[in-house]
Amino acid sequence: MTETQTLYKLIILYMLNRVTFPLSNSQLSEFILEKEYTDYFTLQQTIHELTESKLIRQEAVHNATLYRITEEGRTTLTYFVKKISSAIRKDIDTFLSEHKYELRNEHSTPADYYRTTTGEFAAHCRVLERDSVLMDLTLTVPVEAQAKAICDHWKGKSQEIYATLIQSLL
Repeated sequence: MTETQTLYKLIILYMLNRVTFPLSNSQLSEFILEKEYTDYFTLQQTIHELTESKLIRQEAVHNATLYRITEEGRTTLTYFVKKISSAIRKDIDTFLSEHKYELRNEHSTPADYYRTTTGEFAAHCRVLERDSVLMDLTLTVPVEAQAKAICDHWKGKSQEIYATLIQSLL
């Protein structure tokens, strides 16, 4: 493995270690491609290798793939973090700081749907705050397009729905 490939892996591990929530493939790509550290295909290969070596864990949610650092990844990072220049670490920290709200918000309202055993579709929507589930809602609908629409609209409507439910129930 070349030193630049190692650097790409360390950048991803560093980014995932600096947040308390998973990052999507597009969020990792946004930073790395914006800074022109590498191209898209090399980045995807790097992510795949990190997943295969169990340094990061992949989670599929609706239309996104999310990544979290594993304990093995954290341990590896502690040994090699100095191989990431202070300038790159600063760039990462700045990026995460500037985008923290939108990065976290993107993952604080996950929604996914699946086919039930009765042949209907269940839209599973949640509101998360750090590692706590504030609301967990599953709506069953007869048509897949409806379940997909619920998931697609959840992010924009979840705060309003949560507030309405709390107000109605208290």
